[in-house]
Amino acid sequence: MATKLPAKVARTLECRQGAVRAVRFNDDGNYCLTCGSDKSIKLWNPHKGTHIMTYAGHGYEVLDVAASCDNSQLASSGSDKMVILWDVSTAKMLRRFRGHVGRVNCIRFNEESTVIASGSIDNTVRLWDCRAKKYDPIQILDEAKDGIFTVKLSDHEILTGSVDGRVRRYDLRVGELLVDYIGSPVTCVCFTKDGQCVLSSALDSTLRLLDKDTGELLGEYTGHKSSEFKTDCCLTNSDAHVVSGSEDGTIYFWDLVDGKVVHKLSKAGKGVVHSLSYHPSLPCMLSAAENTVKVWREEDYQEE
Repeated sequence: MATKLPAKVARTLECRQGAVRAVRFNDDGNYCLTCGSDKSIKLWNPHKGTHIMTYAGHGYEVLDVAASCDNSQLASSGSDKMVILWDVSTAKMLRRFRGHVGRVNCIRFNEESTVIASGSIDNTVRLWDCRAKKYDPIQILDEAKDGIFTVKLSDHEILTGSVDGRVRRYDLRVGELLVDYIGSPVTCVCFTKDGQCVLSSALDSTLRLLDKDTGELLGEYTGHKSSEFKTDCCLTNSDAHVVSGSEDGTIYFWDLVDGKVVHKLSKAGKGVVHSLSYHPSLPCMLSAAENTVKVWREEDYQEE
């Protein structure tokens, strides 16, 4: 393997927050966030294994969390239909955005961290202004015919995946909506680093790489199991490999170009490995399964 891939567990975070619903690196990869079924969010230094802060205020389990680009704020969403903006250092709630009529599955900041996008089982993506006096959404994207599982943002696009089996890309520069029909509920979407392609994961146990502009299918990645539960997919920070969790407790790596499984991490969890987060620059990855998070590093990694 020319590029180093995460191969061993460097440490395990015992999160003590019930089932860990999501784990996310911050922008620079120095910290991570976990959200749990016990209604809490926790901030960690995963490289040292230290818990830094807990954020409590959701009324039900927290399903997703994101850090702002300057690390000063967090946004979280959950089964209580709420979107909450937090101050990182004080753990105080800055804003509670109400409007969704069902659980809010996914959340992301825009590049400047001025707008939050939240996707819900109520079939909508809502955009919230972090700085406005009003707490109403600035826009509601209601084109989906079923719940939204996943949302990602680039500097000029909003990418969504829905239970209706479609990947939608809203190009904000030209005011255009592009729809790709996958056919099976889409549980995770992401952009490649070069911004040319879109990776999607669906409940037919298949990942697909699509050309962003033409919708052409460039690659399919199979071998993992994803038929009942939402599992994250991502790309390594070099775009060389596609990564996915699986319902069999394994993490799979495929070569982006030829679509072959090149690497597996077999002891990632007893149950479903449903959440992944890849470090922006190091061969380091976080995975969540049941109530723990594992920090994976390359084979020859030595702790300093």
